Amino acid sequence: MRGGADLAKPIRLVAGLGNPGRDYARTRHNAGFWFADALAAKLGASFANETKFSGELARAGSVRLVKPSTYMNLSGRSVASLAQFFGIAPDEVLVVHDELDLKPGEAKMKFGGGVAGHNGLKDVRAQLATPDFWRLRLGIAHPRDSALTEQQVVDYVLKPPGAEEEAAIRGAIARAIDVWPAIADGDMERAMMSLHTKEKKDS
Repeated sequence: MRGGADLAKPIRLVAGLGNPGRDYARTRHNAGFWFADALAAKLGASFANETKFSGELARAGSVRLVKPSTYMNLSGRSVASLAQFFGIAPDEVLVVHDELDLKPGEAKMKFGGGVAGHNGLKDVRAQLATPDFWRLRLGIAHPRDSALTEQQVVDYVLKPPGAEEEAAIRGAIARAIDVWPAIADGDMERAMMSLHTKEKKDS
């Protein structure tokens, strides 16, 4: 729950986190970019480079989508500059990111909280000067919970997932896209219930 925040407040900015460039395009750390691309396609929007906002920007009605063109640890620069310029409050922002603590195929919503060592989230929190924004967490699993137990996290997130993992992650993205109308309207309770129900049915 949102601790007294307006439950009906629509989302005005969606920030998919990742690293720019072809070398990173298929890596686990770019799951947020995958979501942003899928949502833009769903909404019929196209990304264009906006150096003023340090990212690629798309617009669909009253919602703006951004893929920061900085590297992951500077993601907040793009998010905060857009929020400030367009007068978007932190609780009207949805940040989409890879999540080590969820399995591939899982997607969960949350509001506020910590960053669990995620450098992109850490910078967004610092630049917005608050943790009180929405997050859509896309599971990629932790190397300790897979056959890659000896792999360092930094290496793991910067490698492409296996075919089955990628299919599971993209399936979770598709389910999140299905509940986008509720997310966009700010009906997060309905979005979360629907998303988590879909996840159980597909498991």
